[in-house]
Amino acid sequence: MFSKLVVAGDDLVEPLTLQLGDAFGGIIIRDIAGLDPVKATLTSSTFATQPGSIFQGSRRGDRNITLKLGIEPDPATQTVRSVKKTIYKAFRPEAKRLLKFYVDDTDDTIEDGYQILGYVESCDSPTFTNDPETNISIMCYDPDFYDPIPVTVSGLTTADATATYFPYEGTSDTGVQFTINVNRSVSEIVIYYTDANLVTTSMDIVGTFIAGDTITISTVTGNKEVDLLRAGVTTSILYAISPQSSWHQLSEGDNWFRFYAAGAGIPASVTYTKLYGEL
Repeated sequence: MFSKLVVAGDDLVEPLTLQLGDAFGGIIIRDIAGLDPVKATLTSSTFATQPGSIFQGSRRGDRNITLKLGIEPDPATQTVRSVKKTIYKAFRPEAKRLLKFYVDDTDDTIEDGYQILGYVESCDSPTFTNDPETNISIMCYDPDFYDPIPVTVSGLTTADATATYFPYEGTSDTGVQFTINVNRSVSEIVIYYTDANLVTTSMDIVGTFIAGDTITISTVTGNKEVDLLRAGVTTSILYAISPQSSWHQLSEGDNWFRFYAAGAGIPASVTYTKLYGEL
């Protein structure tokens, strides 16, 4: 169960902190919805002479987080109106907001909360009521929560079959960034990935690389790229990736990577962000 929600934004001088079970600043959390896995949209095709339909594909939709905040002002220093003004400032419609959910009962190491970026859709607070509260709707077009602190694992390329174990604690697949700091001439590097089902795929990088080069490969969905940094100049070398290559994604549970290159080891690293489909 989460214990605290922090709402941040570039236009907020200070983030708004809401404590679960406590009227913090005259505001108490009564309900939060939209933290479960988002609904998937399934696509299928039908045929005139065949019963039922054929599954074609699926995608997860947007996340809609709704908050119900009770207004319980401290009579000595606050009024209902002053507390409402605080809420309106933090949740003004159209505002871009970073939500940080702090969870107590988790074995995962999350230092700055499970975070998600959203846009305020509505902020409604009925005026004529004996129990004032505010209902807020926030649309998150990237439905995954994420750990803002990336994980980096460094090592060397290998000329044998030795792979490095990557236990991934996230619940949604995540892209990775490979960084290869070339320290000698090399013409081919192959990155092998093995998933929890022991299925192995590969990414083949072919080119003329020299000492001092830095090769950066991103397999992040929507941001796939391959860059070469040489003598202070960065250029795209997407052409260096074999068309048959797989753009590796880490999946929940067990994963293995192996950087293969003939000859002595070349420094290489894997960096990724943990993604979560629910809280």
